[in-house]
Amino acid sequence: MGRIIKVLLLLVILGFIGLTVFAYLGDLTPVQGEVRKPVVLNAD
Repeated sequence: MGRIIKVLLLLVILGFIGLTVFAYLGDLTPVQGEVRKPVVLNAD
């Protein structure tokens, strides 16, 4: 039982480290572009 808890704790720590590294080094910049969409006003 203790071995399972140790493995789970190790996986949680490695996951947290991986998430932290991805947050700092990952490219999360959005793609920017112009969007044009026609709008119909007072369409009775």
